[in-house]
Amino acid sequence: MKKIKNIALSLIVILSVVIVAVCTYYNINMTKVSNDTTLKEITIEAGSIDSIANNLKKNNLIKNVTIFKVYTRLTNKTNLKAGTYSFSEDMGVKKIVDILEKGSKINPNEISITFKEGINIRKIATLISENTNNSYDDVISKLGDTTYIDGLINKYWFLTDDIKNSNIYYPLEGYLYPNTYRFNSKDVSIEDIFTKMLDEMDNKLSEYKKDIESSKLSVHEIITLSSIVELEGAKAADRKAVAGVFYNRLDSNLYPTLGSDATTYYASKIDDWSYSLTYKELNDCNNKYNTRCSSNTGLPIGPICNPSIESIEATINPEKHNYYYFVADCKGKVYLTKNESEHNNIINKLIRENNWCA
Repeated sequence: MKKIKNIALSLIVILSVVIVAVCTYYNINMTKVSNDTTLKEITIEAGSIDSIANNLKKNNLIKNVTIFKVYTRLTNKTNLKAGTYSFSEDMGVKKIVDILEKGSKINPNEISITFKEGINIRKIATLISENTNNSYDDVISKLGDTTYIDGLINKYWFLTDDIKNSNIYYPLEGYLYPNTYRFNSKDVSIEDIFTKMLDEMDNKLSEYKKDIESSKLSVHEIITLSSIVELEGAKAADRKAVAGVFYNRLDSNLYPTLGSDATTYYASKIDDWSYSLTYKELNDCNNKYNTRCSSNTGLPIGPICNPSIESIEATINPEKHNYYYFVADCKGKVYLTKNESEHNNIINKLIRENNWCA
């Protein structure tokens, strides 16, 4: 009898392990393929669930054909409609099936605009002017509408009166979340474009609201530092370390300035980084964006680009270390150093190795 009980117990344990493994496998294959939000337009032909699943797998929109078919049967969502759809790799099985069940409603006048991470307002205005019936000057003019800006401050918790500082070039710089957005037509208004981008920033930033509220930096300062980390961090994996360097400088009397070239380019409204900054530009202390000037201590007056959530997260949770300098080689590898002598030694070494691209 005892032997039978042991066998039964073993079978229960094995069965439990199998169930957990199957559920884990199922859940993993239900999730998004990647974080890529780029929309892919694909045509779903009338046919079986098998053909639909294979089409989606071929376009790298689902991870597993079998799991897709299992899900549609378990949820009784087998009446998937033919048509032309726009899907992205970050949707996951459930969202794709929901869309296929409702059917395609492609608007021939619909447009999409991709705002890449790290672009500034000037580039955003250019993209809007190239893709809609709004001009570059229309966008810049809207940003100068104080009544409009006040309304946004009242609407979004992360927008504060800090963005109204007269030294700030564009009040919404840093707060327009970079992503791909779809609009009904080229007649879309600037307000509607900004609303979508601000809503997405709200969605991304709200996850960190408690961390932001408990931080020694204000939300405006966090977005400002995040924008510098975005442009200075050669790779996403290095951004927490780069953020740590800037925090060390903010807390140090020995290194009172951030010394970021990215802020100086922005201060001079130069978007071409192959341009060599002049002595006058580097030492323009009247410009509150310039952190290379010896008298401009601390953070610049505001953000210098629109950062990704990875840079924001890196700024909220920086890597703790004792480094005050960093430099990247031509391949994007970041080198952290503790003082100017070590920093210059790394630069000279990279120059000798023909691996210095600054």
